[in-house]
Amino acid sequence: MKAPDQQHAQIFGTPVPPGNGDAAGHEPVDRHLLQRLADVHGVGTSFHGWDGLPHSVAPETLTKVLAALGVPAHTNQLIEAALAEAEVAPWRRMLPPAVVVQQGQTALVPVHVRDGSTARLTVVLEAGTGEPVEAVQQDVWVAPRDVDGVATGRATFAVPARLPLGWHTLQAESDGVTAMSALVVVPARLTTADSLVERRGWGLATQLYSVRSKRSWGIGDFADLADLATLSGARGADYVLVNPLHAAEPVPPVQPSPYSPSTRRFFNPLYIRVEAIPEIAYLKPRRRATVDRLQEQVQVLNKDGERLDRNTVYAAKLQALELLYHARRSPARQAAFDEFCRISGSGLDDFALWSAIREDLAPDHPLWTDPDGALGSPEAESLRLKLADRIGFHRWLQWICDEQLENAQQAARRAGMRLGVVHDLAVGVDLSSADAWTLRDVLAPGISVGAPPDMYNQLGQDWNQPPWHPARLAEAGYAPFRNMLSTVLRHAGGIRVDHVLGLFRLWWVPTGNSPRDGAYVTYDHEALIGILALEAQRAGAVVIGEDLGTFEPWVRDYLAARGILGTSILWFENDGDSPLPPELYRTQALASVNTHDLPPTAGYLAGDHVALRSRLGLLERPEAEERAEHTATLEKMMGLLRERGLLPEDGGTSGAAAAGGPGGSGPDGSTGSEEHTIEALHRLLAQTPSVLLGVALVDAVGERRVQNQPGTTEALYPNWQVPLGGPDGKPVFIDDLPGNTRFNGLLGAVSEALGDSQ
Repeated sequence: MKAPDQQHAQIFGTPVPPGNGDAAGHEPVDRHLLQRLADVHGVGTSFHGWDGLPHSVAPETLTKVLAALGVPAHTNQLIEAALAEAEVAPWRRMLPPAVVVQQGQTALVPVHVRDGSTARLTVVLEAGTGEPVEAVQQDVWVAPRDVDGVATGRATFAVPARLPLGWHTLQAESDGVTAMSALVVVPARLTTADSLVERRGWGLATQLYSVRSKRSWGIGDFADLADLATLSGARGADYVLVNPLHAAEPVPPVQPSPYSPSTRRFFNPLYIRVEAIPEIAYLKPRRRATVDRLQEQVQVLNKDGERLDRNTVYAAKLQALELLYHARRSPARQAAFDEFCRISGSGLDDFALWSAIREDLAPDHPLWTDPDGALGSPEAESLRLKLADRIGFHRWLQWICDEQLENAQQAARRAGMRLGVVHDLAVGVDLSSADAWTLRDVLAPGISVGAPPDMYNQLGQDWNQPPWHPARLAEAGYAPFRNMLSTVLRHAGGIRVDHVLGLFRLWWVPTGNSPRDGAYVTYDHEALIGILALEAQRAGAVVIGEDLGTFEPWVRDYLAARGILGTSILWFENDGDSPLPPELYRTQALASVNTHDLPPTAGYLAGDHVALRSRLGLLERPEAEERAEHTATLEKMMGLLRERGLLPEDGGTSGAAAAGGPGGSGPDGSTGSEEHTIEALHRLLAQTPSVLLGVALVDAVGERRVQNQPGTTEALYPNWQVPLGGPDGKPVFIDDLPGNTRFNGLLGAVSEALGDSQ
């Protein structure tokens, strides 16, 4: 370890002995200048680690992060120039790139014009409805300044507080010059979850691809989602929370992780139920026979209880979908398709273009990063013409996804669900994704998102996902963010935002750096949270933020004040070394026993994850120590259950016995005590004030295998490829759920407990 003064010098770039300068012999940058520039652009120069101690960001990392923001900073001269530019840049614009204001508040908008000239500012309401609204100039004097040799003044206007929610346009005029920018009026507070305070709700959480019926093509689909919603809704559930349904690659092989998609705006055709497409009824006999044969070939995969086969299923579905795409549509169906394409706009066209090109080009092909092949380039537009039919096919696939998602949501509401389908929004997209190509203008180049070292991963994490460029996203009027949200929420009763803290700040890892050598970059959370609330309010959807992990203490309070629900996981909620009493849980939260990164509760009670991590070499201490600590944790939880009368004083087991060890396993490998313990844990959650309670479908059927084992690759563990099974590992189908005593028992217990606590 270096001496403290030597570390300090290297971190901040103060002069150090010879040999510590850069390769070109430049003098190290001045630490105060670099820190000032980083502060101006929202780049953190230090952070608090999982150990509770402050850690400084290396100057080389700061320089790389600033470069990704378009700010050169590798010499003192460049830093000084960048600081001067940051100060004058707003004066070069007549209007800010975008203004986001809460409804009922007055926004002050600066308008920069030639000094001495008059200015006018109006608001054009969304969709051009109504007369433009005049903004009133305020008596605010700001000294003029020289901008590129022109004396420039600033006039300040107040935008009226009475404006309706929506996406409006600011229009400024002076001396015949006009400028426009986005004005977004957002809710001060999202109110869609308010009714849940009066009557709390519960629902199922599941990985849709793993949930199959006997009609599935080897993978759970949108029709299975409708059936699952109908079954659980009839038992009192208010929602079904699914994994991200974002589109992956357009052709096999496809990425198994739903959290590393190709786009966050559009959906994965893998989930289409082929037989539910109306045009199948009009296929010619030979083509219908082909579809039936493809279905028979992959339906045998339903019997596989060990591992899902996305690639085989998707290949078969694509062949069948090709036939249906070319089937003649009725005038009404064609009109519906045309209308879907119209409202989806250029975003759908561009995604379909990427999909058509990606069918033939590898993810590492130079086209994807070559400026001459960028969206809008002559080469890209030439491909748009050449691939017109393939583009049409991919547009059509999204229309079918949209129709079947609409059907699923309607089925959920008919079953009595108050929310229906709740979607999951991934943190980002893959570096070689559609969004990385189509949205490159608003993404930061040479950067990947990740996480700094923590107690679970002391090397840090690199998720291989490009982040939003904060300034460029604002320059785009936040349209890409809005379009993504509005599409996902189109047929939804809610949305779970994975790592919602990423709307406040993200850990940026420059290319070539290790994950530990990154820096936090802040975002305009007022704008992003406001837009999220606006789109959810318009859709009538609840927003759930996954707010686990390291965060600033005020963030949860801020989210609650804006009407965004948080996330509480039973095993993570502690009061010192003891489980948190249920009464102390947050009201505005979704509370659940587990999450997809933990084993199902049956496996967790048995300590299956300890054995698995030991077998995979992921433990940093002897297995016996790990298991002893886990057993101690379980005993404390069992003690709380007994204290609350949810388990008998001499009952409730943990460890191997709870998982069907010697002396009490049923024919399917389950035990009555394990089942009762799982019910007791959910009854405990019903004693919390949390407005939503989550029940994992895996817990309702006795599954023990974890869906995702963090820290592993596909070679070590089949992450995101485990089909839904029972305690014995045999497949559990949606068709079996009505007669599944365990499923009915847990859902009945939750519904009863929640009803008793209202």
